[in-house]
Amino acid sequence: MATPHRDLVDHLTRTTSLSLGEAARVIDDVLTYFAEPAAAYVRRRHAELRGRGLTNDEIFQRIAAELPARRVAPPELSSRQLRRIVYG
Repeated sequence: MATPHRDLVDHLTRTTSLSLGEAARVIDDVLTYFAEPAAAYVRRRHAELRGRGLTNDEIFQRIAAELPARRVAPPELSSRQLRRIVYG
């Protein structure tokens, strides 16, 4: 299996019950998740949280708290900046 993270795939198959294909897919999913640009993350999370019935004030507060934990954290964004990302 050709993968840029073969050592990590091997580690996961040794330490979990994942197969080679499953481990490679998990790694790819995690890397893709953390490579998501901040604006795309904000729009996606807004839609998810809106679907759970949260208000925009609650949503933007939660997203602002989540952004610093991203792999490459963007600069701190105000609620107004977050609204512009979502609504243009």
